[in-house]
Amino acid sequence: MASAILSAGLAVAQVDYSQYVSPLIGSEGPFPGLAFGGGDIFVGAALPFGVAKVGIDTYEDNTTFSTLNGGYTPQGRVTAISMMHESGTGGAPKYGIVPQMPLSTLEGVDVLDNTTYWQQRVGEDTARVGYFATQLESGVGVQLSAGTHSGIMEYDFPAGGEKHVLVDLSHYLPSETGGSGNQAYVAGAIDLQPGGKVYTGYTTVGGGWGESAPMTVYVCGEFEQAPDQANTFSGRLTDPIQRYHTWSNGPVPQAVFSNLSEVSGPLNNRVGALFTWSNASSSTVRSRVGISLISADKACDFKNKEIGSWNLNNTVNAAVQKWNTDVFSKIQVPTDSSQNRTNLVLLYSSLYFMHLMPSDRTGENPLWSNDEPSWDDFYTLWDIFRCTTSLYHLIQPERYVSMIQALIDIWRWEGFMPDGRSGNYNGLVQGGSNADNVLADAYVKKLAGINWTEAYQAMLKDAEVVPYNTFSFTDFTASVKEGRGALYDWIPLGYVSSDRSTRAVSRSVEYALNDFSLSQVARGVAPNDTQKYLRRSAQWQNIWAHNVTHKNFTGFLAPRLSSGAFNISGYNPALCGGCEWSAISYEGTPFEYSFTIPHDMQTLIHFMGGPAEFERRLDYIFMPNTSEQNLGANGAGITTLINIGNEPDFATPYEYNYLNKQYKSVQQSRSLANTYFHDAPYGVPGNSDAGALNSWLIWQMLGLYPVVTQPVYLIESPWFSDINMTINGNATLRITATGLDNANSYYVQSVKVNGQQWNQNWLEHSDVMVSGGTIEYELGSESKLWESGDVPPSPGHLVL
Repeated sequence: MASAILSAGLAVAQVDYSQYVSPLIGSEGPFPGLAFGGGDIFVGAALPFGVAKVGIDTYEDNTTFSTLNGGYTPQGRVTAISMMHESGTGGAPKYGIVPQMPLSTLEGVDVLDNTTYWQQRVGEDTARVGYFATQLESGVGVQLSAGTHSGIMEYDFPAGGEKHVLVDLSHYLPSETGGSGNQAYVAGAIDLQPGGKVYTGYTTVGGGWGESAPMTVYVCGEFEQAPDQANTFSGRLTDPIQRYHTWSNGPVPQAVFSNLSEVSGPLNNRVGALFTWSNASSSTVRSRVGISLISADKACDFKNKEIGSWNLNNTVNAAVQKWNTDVFSKIQVPTDSSQNRTNLVLLYSSLYFMHLMPSDRTGENPLWSNDEPSWDDFYTLWDIFRCTTSLYHLIQPERYVSMIQALIDIWRWEGFMPDGRSGNYNGLVQGGSNADNVLADAYVKKLAGINWTEAYQAMLKDAEVVPYNTFSFTDFTASVKEGRGALYDWIPLGYVSSDRSTRAVSRSVEYALNDFSLSQVARGVAPNDTQKYLRRSAQWQNIWAHNVTHKNFTGFLAPRLSSGAFNISGYNPALCGGCEWSAISYEGTPFEYSFTIPHDMQTLIHFMGGPAEFERRLDYIFMPNTSEQNLGANGAGITTLINIGNEPDFATPYEYNYLNKQYKSVQQSRSLANTYFHDAPYGVPGNSDAGALNSWLIWQMLGLYPVVTQPVYLIESPWFSDINMTINGNATLRITATGLDNANSYYVQSVKVNGQQWNQNWLEHSDVMVSGGTIEYELGSESKLWESGDVPPSPGHLVL
């Protein structure tokens, strides 16, 4: 019997789950052909947590709706194929560096002006796991694949025509509307080996979304066949970038070509190379490229080790195997013909997108030298702390330990852990110091391999030290680089004031959860600190205006002045201005943030008038046309007050569990998932935020939801009859469901955990997430009050 079970498990493990991944989900928003309001995703070739993300860079003619964040747009003009991208991010673009561009002619081309050679695409793009292909209007076919620090490109030129590949090391993704978030090319160099078959060099680019310092990336490129002609070039920088030398108010200059080597020099000249093959040579040009943050030699080593063949399919197959082994097989569900294919696509595509970032740069840290892991592109912890990192904890425990060790190491050398980090630089902080939440969540779930004494010291820095103000154009009032910029209010006043600070409502709520995180870790590491931070975690109550009424509901978070008086004349908690950096709250209204107190739901329910009033208010936010705030791209197509496209609302649909009315959590969350997540280019409700939206959907499909900073999971309703999860390295969590017979048969009738009848709608991490276990659901079409046990805990319960 045991051998039969083992054989069945091996058979499942050999399923090619990559066939259910659609890398184009989220590539489009509500306006056909435009990325605006969509997932802002990277479309191209990459490995899990890979440094290289090889894909096209584009430029959109409609700058009003320009969204270039992942490089890819559905109809934008191709400006290059580059090696580094982000995925799912909002704000200004980042990366799009270390490029190549195939050209079928040099007529009219100025290598210092990519508008002279950018290309429309024809036909349909092809995107699969580890593979991307497109056809340019010039007739050049492009195929791509990737290793962890490398890529392989195959260009199929029209037979008998010209064949050129341009390498412009000053290339990056622009912010089409300019502004302080634009990237800036600082320096570069390129060297050709004799014959031009191999080139090495570097590019140094700073800025972008995180307003980062310049970062240098080294490159080593090689062509399968030596070009017939290869020349380096140099020319003045033609992008109008603040605080850097640029060409001003004149015609775009022509580049100066030479032979083997170019360095940007003190005027930060653009540098690159042009490679040409004769018309008589093969119509296919292949190139392998490695990148490194340390040296060109390391870049060459990555290229040679990771892509050992000129056969692009070999790299594609290796990528598929890597994704299946390291990611997709961690959550196995039935894939026979009776299964709903759309659900399979949503599950495995979501797993794919949540593993594109952050980037594992272990061994590639140019800033300091030690043996600690190095990770970048936490973009941002504000987005992923709610339900992404807790999924890493289960299915990627080794990588998750490595991430946390890297966060602590950044504090050790940079002074603060990041909330956002990209380009080897901390920034931007949208709310609180949410690395604290990540560490606390790992601590209460007893993640091994972390120095918790040092971790707590890093958290104390966030809690007690006001970071210096960098006077960012994003927000002049306080630091948005790292830490908690409004501690100057939070510590003496007990709240963030609306007259001295931006985002006063949302930051007060987030700082409260950050301090609860400190109290959780302090219980074991520094017991004398526990009550201090537990009390500070209740300071959200200091901005609760018990007398504010809106839409027949009473009691809301509200702006409070530094004098102590509430500023509620004409106040509408369903509005937040632009809901951006200078607004009263960030990416959500105070009405929404009034639900986001996961550590003390008991007090929150009391403040809202008790269970019946809390339920009535919850019901209201799911009603169509209740939204009063225009959220632009962050809320395109959403009319409810709840906006599942924004992270502050992720846990809200599940809060009926705190009333022992779990069936309503199932009903509302399932409705959101079915309404806003699709196997289609417009398949997620807004930018996916490094996979945060995708991980929310995965938890929904598993029938669970994590309560961050607590070892608690809310029990919901799974989408599959049998889910086999590999957790904690080598343990197995088996989730089964009977009764999934029709579309409406998803309400829980009863639950067993490890074979025992379960009467509460939540479970603890130790129940099934350490050594494994079973959760057995009986589902049906009846919305049933099946739970009779205690409601989920409120470990931060404290009334000031």
